[in-house]
This record gives sequence, C-alpha cells and structure tokens, in this order.
Amino acid sequence: MDARDVTVPDSETVQLGPSRTRTLQVLQDADNPLGVQEVAELVGLHVNTARFHLDGLVEAGLATRTREDRSEPGRPRIVYTAEPTGRQVGQRSYRLLSEILVSFLAASVRRPTDGALEAGRAWGRYLTERPAPFQQMDAGTSLDHLMQILADVGFDPEAAGTKQRPQIRLRHCPFREVAKTHSDVVCSIHLGLMQGALAEMRAPVTADRLEPFIEPSLCLSHLTRR
Repeated sequence: MDARDVTVPDSETVQLGPSRTRTLQVLQDADNPLGVQEVAELVGLHVNTARFHLDGLVEAGLATRTREDRSEPGRPRIVYTAEPTGRQVGQRSYRLLSEILVSFLAASVRRPTDGALEAGRAWGRYLTERPAPFQQMDAGTSLDHLMQILADVGFDPEAAGTKQRPQIRLRHCPFREVAKTHSDVVCSIHLGLMQGALAEMRAPVTADRLEPFIEPSLCLSHLTRR
C-alpha cells in the first residue's frame, strides 16, 4: 500500500499522509477498539498528534469514535474502530472549507498574518511533547523532533543549511492549493506551528522566517539560535 493513498473499494480514493495511513492500519489490525494512548504507542506518535489523526479518520468516514462500555467505576474511555473497507465514503470538501475560512480571515481581520501566526504557535505547542523539567534540548535533537512533527502533519521535511544557519526544506505542503492563493495566511500558520513547537521543547533555536514556493513544490524555513 502506498503511504499516501488508501483506496476504499466501491468509493473514492482518500489521500492520507504517512502517519495517518499508519494510524488507520493500526486500527484495521486491532481485534478491539483502541484508545488514543494505545494508538499513540503503536504508531510512535505524541498523544495529541495521534488524536489529531484519529479525529481526521473519523471525519473522513474511515473510522468511528465511541465511548467504551465500562462495568467498573470511572470515566469511560473514548475508543476508535476502523470502518469496514467496503463502506461508502461520501464526498468531502475540505479544500472548499479551507478556502472559505482562510479567505474570510484574510478579508475580515485587520492583521490576518498575526492571527495566523498565533494560531500556528498554539497548535505547535499542542502537538509537541514537552521535555522533562530542567532537561536541556540541543539544536540537533530539537530539529529532529520538529521534522517528525512536520512529517506527521503531512510535509516531507529535509534538513538543510549549516550548523550555524540551519534550514528545513519543506516539500509536499498538505495545504498547497490553498497556500497558492493565500500564502500570507497559510504560510504564517506553518511558521507559527514551527515556532510554537520549538518553544514548547525549550529548543535553543527558533523558526525565523519561511520562504514560500522557492520552487513549485518547495518552501524553505530559516532557523536562528535563540
């Protein structure tokens, strides 16, 4: 199976990134419904990232989310189950929804790039596992963690630049079509996501700026030391 395509028989082909594909495969291989923590451990993702992909599978009609039946006291878990592969998946218009929301933000907010940056920072912090108290993260480890987060979101990141001036080459933008029209908003979200993730790690580097589409399918992130 290709890491970016999951074919649902008698339906449409659903485009998935590598991490979401692995998440779906874990659900399909499981004998019982799985909780978020179990999926995160099996796929090797942060819990919040695993939840992000599980909810995306539910929205795509490829998984169901239910509350676990419990005979013991305590709050029941939310568990996930893969849908049968032959289930009809209806048309999804996430690109249209993205266009609507991004264009509204660009037209209605006085400084949309500032709002997009802050939203990206919040999600970057949310998708990042915070290091233990007093743990010092070096630049190399921080960049490795950041590239894994970017890959989980859907990018194809590659380290570039030098040790003094590190860069990240970003291919396969998961929002490329919308970013072509509204690069100021979408690219600000991506820059903020990197800044928020590195801040949550207490990394000695931060994302300084993002050059969009220096090639048709390539953006370049420039990092600086704090």
